[in-house]
Amino acid sequence: VFFFWAYANDYLPHYLEIGNHPVSFVLIFFLVPFWASFHFHFVHRLLHWRPLFKLAHSVHHRNVSLGPWSGFSMHPIEHILYLSSVLIHVVLPSHPIHILFHMMWNAIGASSSHSGFESLTFRGKPIIALTAFHHQLHHKYLDCNYGNQLVPTDRWFNCDHNGSPQATSHIRQRQRERAESRKQRQT
Repeated sequence: VFFFWAYANDYLPHYLEIGNHPVSFVLIFFLVPFWASFHFHFVHRLLHWRPLFKLAHSVHHRNVSLGPWSGFSMHPIEHILYLSSVLIHVVLPSHPIHILFHMMWNAIGASSSHSGFESLTFRGKPIIALTAFHHQLHHKYLDCNYGNQLVPTDRWFNCDHNGSPQATSHIRQRQRERAESRKQRQT
């Protein structure tokens, strides 16, 4: 609503006309999923910062048995942070249809990553990865798999858990080290 109002009242000068910039217009539809994925990783890491986790993100992590609705079971602060990826359109020349697409992408992404299905298939072949197992591991161990698999930020920042016993061992060792570090700081 903010974007539509801003476009209608000429507060956002970056209105992208399809007739004037057809290639850019189409490219933004491909850019949005990558930007949203990149943004999600860092917002999700921020939400695991102890004060924000206790205040907001713990509401989401109360969902032990994941389902599509648990994807949007969030504290209002978490909603604001999660959906703030759309603010890229303040600086990126866009059209209102891009904002609608971006918000729908975020909504569908939240529910699909909690759906319990690994991929959308056609004739038995995976077409679109939904990354349910990847995110279920995050709900189980808390300090891994902050992003999704579209942009491999978890691998880049060494917080990826692929479900293997070695990855579980690595995560548990890191958790023990962090707990020990907290104990030492408290004494």
